[in-house]
Amino acid sequence: MDTNADATPSSAPPRRSLMRDASLSAIAAGFVTVLVGFTSSVVIVFQAAQSLGATPAQTSSWMWALGLGMGLTCIGLSLRHRIPVVTAWSTPGAAMLIGSAAGLPMSDAVGAFLLSALLMAVAGFSGVFERMISRIPMALASGMLAGVLLRFGLEAFAVMKTSLGLGLTMFAVYVAARRFSPRYAVILTLLAGIAFAATAGLMHTERLVLELARPVFVAPTLSFAAIAGIALPLFIVTMASQNVPGVAAMRASGYTPPVSPIIGWTGVVNAVLAPFGAFALNLAAITAAICMGREAHEDPSRRYVASVAAGVFYVLVGLFGATVAALFAAFPKALIVAIAGLALLGTIGGSLAAALREETDREAALVTFLVTASGLTLYGIGSAFWGLVAGVVTLLAWRR
Repeated sequence: MDTNADATPSSAPPRRSLMRDASLSAIAAGFVTVLVGFTSSVVIVFQAAQSLGATPAQTSSWMWALGLGMGLTCIGLSLRHRIPVVTAWSTPGAAMLIGSAAGLPMSDAVGAFLLSALLMAVAGFSGVFERMISRIPMALASGMLAGVLLRFGLEAFAVMKTSLGLGLTMFAVYVAARRFSPRYAVILTLLAGIAFAATAGLMHTERLVLELARPVFVAPTLSFAAIAGIALPLFIVTMASQNVPGVAAMRASGYTPPVSPIIGWTGVVNAVLAPFGAFALNLAAITAAICMGREAHEDPSRRYVASVAAGVFYVLVGLFGATVAALFAAFPKALIVAIAGLALLGTIGGSLAAALREETDREAALVTFLVTASGLTLYGIGSAFWGLVAGVVTLLAWRR
C-alpha cells in the first residue's frame, strides 16, 4: 500500500500504453483479485437467487450479468482514468436478499434492482456522493482499510492449524520471493500453493465441464413491497457498506479517483444488466487493495493494469459461469485464504502506518480501525461504515 507521495494524481493522468505498462505481476494480481472475490461470496449470490425462486437458467444468467458488469466496469473505468478501479457485486446486498426478498416475484425483484441502480447513478452523477465522501480524513480512511483487511492477514496464518504444510510452504515462498523478486512474490506464492495442493491431492477438478452461460431476460415490474423491501435497502446497504469503503480504500492507497463518474457509470452498467440478474454492482475495497498494492507493480501509475486484468477474468467468469465456478471451487479453501492474506500484508502495514502517522488524528484512526476490525453489523450495514462513523465522532469530539 502506498502513501500519497508515491502515487500519481488521477485528475490529469498522462496518456499511457496498456501494452507498455503491462506486467506479469499486475496480471497475477488481477487473477488473485478475481479468485478471492469470486470464491469468498459466490455461494451467497447463489442463495440469493434461489431465495427468489430462480431457475438454474436464471441463476446462470445472474452469473453472466454480474461477471460481465464487473468486467466491463473494471476495464472501462481503469482505462479511462488510468487508476486501478475494481468493482464487485454487493455481498451485503446478496445477504439482504436472502432474508427479505422471499415471496416476491422475480419480476418485482428485478424492478427493485433496476431502481436501486438508477438511484446509484443519480447519486454519482449529481456529485452528492462525492461531496459526502470527500469529508472523510485520510487517517480515518486508512484506519478503515486496515480494519477491513486485518482478518485476511490473520487468516493467512490461521490456516496453518488445519493445513500446516500448505500454509508453511506458501509463507516460505512468499518471504523468499519478497527478498529476491518482490514483483513476482504473489504469483510465485500462488504457483507454489497450487503445486503443493495438486501433489497432496487437495485439488478437486472432477466437476470441470466447459459450458457457456446464457442470459435470461426478466421484464422488470415494481410494487410497493419491492421498493420498500428491496430497492431502498439495497441502495443504502450498497452505498454505505460497499461504495464508501471502496472510495476510502482508493484514497488510502494514494489515488484521487473521480468519484462522481465512477459511481455514476457503475450505476448505469448495473441498470442495463439488472433485467438479466445484476442485482447490485459497486466499488470493491478488499479485492481492490490487491490491485493497488506494491505486489501489483512498484510504479503506482502502472497498477491500473491489474484491475484491467481482473476485468478480463471477470468477463470470463460471466461467459463461462458454471465452468469458472467449478474451476475456482477446485482450489482448496486454505490456499485461497492464504494467498489473500499474504497478498494484502503490504497494504495492511501501509494502511496502519498512514492511519497512525498524525498524532492529532491517531486516536480517532485507531477507533476506526478497531470498530471496523470488530466485524460489527447494525441494520444490515457492515463494520466499515460504522468504523468511519465512530472515527468521525471521535475526531469531532477531540477537535471541539
